[in-house]
Amino acid sequence: MGRIIAIANQKGGVGKTTTAINLSACLAEAGQKVLAVDFDPQGNATSGLGFEKGYMDKTVYELLMDECQLDECIVKEVQENLDVLPSDVNLAGAEIELLDVANKESLLRAELEKVKDNYDFIIIDCPPSLSLLTINALTASDTVLVPIQCEYYALEGLTQILQTIDLVKKKLNPKLELEGVVFTMYDARTNLSLQVVENVKKHLNRTIYKTIIPRNVRLAEAPSHGMPINLYDTRSTGAESYRMLAAEVISRGEV
Repeated sequence: MGRIIAIANQKGGVGKTTTAINLSACLAEAGQKVLAVDFDPQGNATSGLGFEKGYMDKTVYELLMDECQLDECIVKEVQENLDVLPSDVNLAGAEIELLDVANKESLLRAELEKVKDNYDFIIIDCPPSLSLLTINALTASDTVLVPIQCEYYALEGLTQILQTIDLVKKKLNPKLELEGVVFTMYDARTNLSLQVVENVKKHLNRTIYKTIIPRNVRLAEAPSHGMPINLYDTRSTGAESYRMLAAEVISRGEV
């Protein structure tokens, strides 16, 4: 049975979508069968994996609106072992359109349960806000992986997402756990990056991944070419870092 991992942080600009794209691609490269779910109306995970936003007939929006079946939305074998459930800007309207729907917080869970056994991992890219979409993603997930940018307000965003996880656990998904925290955009040349890492480790009694994702030009360039980093520049430090993170995620599931 597949592990469903939400990549979430209510704070924007922390490398959430970058992590969702590249963790999915590197898990697939390691031989795991992966479904990447773009659950952000910005659709950046969709375009980052090679699709033009706005040109997809059937997306996760049509799925939530009950206008199509799950197998009609999933794009198969984007790379070997990697399938994608795409998104676009229409998803932004889902929050209002679903207001009167029963069990609206559990719609994504109901759909993913149908295919969970087909995958080793289902990775969900969440929007950078506490919205009905984020609640849906957390309700559908087994664990939450929280990317934290190595900058001054890192702990603030972390505190918010941990509170949200606890709330969802109490009300909607008792089995939800923190997968772990991963540091992103680490700049070895600055004291600040090191201070943030030390600060979070001191305050957090939870799992922190050993892998730290560095600032990397090739990592920043890859989405504009519609490719994950392992395909865009396989020998870059960004690619190696996400491979190491994928290996940690796999090994954690085997414990």
